[in-house]
Amino acid sequence: MQARSLFSPPPHMSDVQRRARRHLLAQTGLAWLIMMQVMMLAFPGYLRPGVQSAQSLLALQEAIVLMNWLSLILCVPLVLYCAWPVWRGAWASLGQGRVGMDVPVALGILAAFVPSVWATWQGVGEVYFDSVSMFVAFLLSARFLQYCAGQAVGQYAPIDPGLMRQGDRLAFWFVCIQLLLAVLVGLWWWVWQPQHAVAVTVALLVMSCPCALAMSIPAAQAARQAAWLRTQSGQSGQTTQGGSGGGSCPADDAWAEHRMQQIARQNLMGSLAWHVLMTPLAAMGWVQPWLAAITMLLSSVAVAANAWRLVHDVHPRALPQLARAR
Repeated sequence: MQARSLFSPPPHMSDVQRRARRHLLAQTGLAWLIMMQVMMLAFPGYLRPGVQSAQSLLALQEAIVLMNWLSLILCVPLVLYCAWPVWRGAWASLGQGRVGMDVPVALGILAAFVPSVWATWQGVGEVYFDSVSMFVAFLLSARFLQYCAGQAVGQYAPIDPGLMRQGDRLAFWFVCIQLLLAVLVGLWWWVWQPQHAVAVTVALLVMSCPCALAMSIPAAQAARQAAWLRTQSGQSGQTTQGGSGGGSCPADDAWAEHRMQQIARQNLMGSLAWHVLMTPLAAMGWVQPWLAAITMLLSSVAVAANAWRLVHDVHPRALPQLARAR
């Protein structure tokens, strides 16, 4: 028995869970395909500042209009199908009278997509289809990481209720503060420099997605279980080779639980520190929506990587044995 990866489907999954996992993976894969196409179509728009002659600029503008329409066509299934978990979660959250993590995500998608549709229809103005596609693709990737970690935790180990309450409370207040900040900063930009108001507001709404915060504890729990499986695998190997096997002792379990809680809190505080660092930069207009989407994905990957260090953690009591084995 080998240590399980975060992406390994846990055994004894129900058919409903298996279908839900595959459906989310299909939505994520389609979102990445659309994102790559939209990014290629957005390339002519990046060339506009360097064009000198009026004739070349006119030809480039005609190409940009065509590319914008193609991007719009591609982004319709992205927004309606790939981002469906976001709309469903936001609607359910609002129906319960609370502000969940899907609410700012839905607002961010709408704030970028609706003005882009209007600008494409009018043939003038900035479009953000590249930012929308990147946001949805990276968001679903982070959600898939979170979903895999949550399934691993649900299959093997109970979630620490104290840690979960701490994470949920932190995510709730974070979302509320970020939404309020996005509205206030967006209004300020709308009054003083309206041409940048949409981009700044979208970047702040993208930053308000607490994906890394939401997966901080489940990822640590899943890594803790993978570490336990790795330990059991080693003990089974010793038993097979004639050594003395047996279950883990209470001291080992207590140390592993302490390390899991330590990693979970590192993830929570690290995710919060990332938001505290990036939010002022986005409010000043220094972070474009596409860059905010990239940093959102990187923060989620960093949380998963930090949590997965638990799989290879070794109890200090076992270090002399490892040294003799080498």
